[in-house]
Amino acid sequence: MAADRQDHAASARARLVEALVATGHEDREAFRTVYRLTSAKLFGICLRICGDRQDAEDVLHDVYVIVWRRAGAFEPGRASPITWLATIARNRAIDWQRGRTRHPADPIDDAALALPDPTQVPVDRLVDEETVARLQACLGTLETRQREAIRIAFFDGVRYPEIARRLTLPLGTVKSWVHRGLARLRTCLDGDH
Repeated sequence: MAADRQDHAASARARLVEALVATGHEDREAFRTVYRLTSAKLFGICLRICGDRQDAEDVLHDVYVIVWRRAGAFEPGRASPITWLATIARNRAIDWQRGRTRHPADPIDDAALALPDPTQVPVDRLVDEETVARLQACLGTLETRQREAIRIAFFDGVRYPEIARRLTLPLGTVKSWVHRGLARLRTCLDGDH
């Protein structure tokens, strides 16, 4: 069963890599495939950071414009395709959040994000479950406060000064913890391949 999951995960990743590379050559059908395979996940990232469905939809549109323009820069051997795409979505949503003038909405209930996405195909769910399990295991290796700083930065989309305020720590400490923690996570996740 575990071998089947790994085969499915590898197959799903290969499909996404192929579609991203083809998108880099301005293949519109491949771009549609990238959208179909990733839009639910990237929308979830945008919604979590933006806190409003309409705003998240607007940000997601911007994300795919960026993907269309930058797909040629994607390097399959350097990062997983979903990590590359999720980074674009996260950064775009944080940029949107920084640019708005009104107060942020209440955080989205984690239970709502845990609901299964009915549009996601079973293979994609397996990839997501495996990725989440690996990430959680690697996060578990970090010190509690370091893990919390990373969670606030990347899952809540909060900037370093706000994290420092929330955790009542110096800004330099927060930056250092996040930087070192991400390096440890990268090493841990790369070691699982």
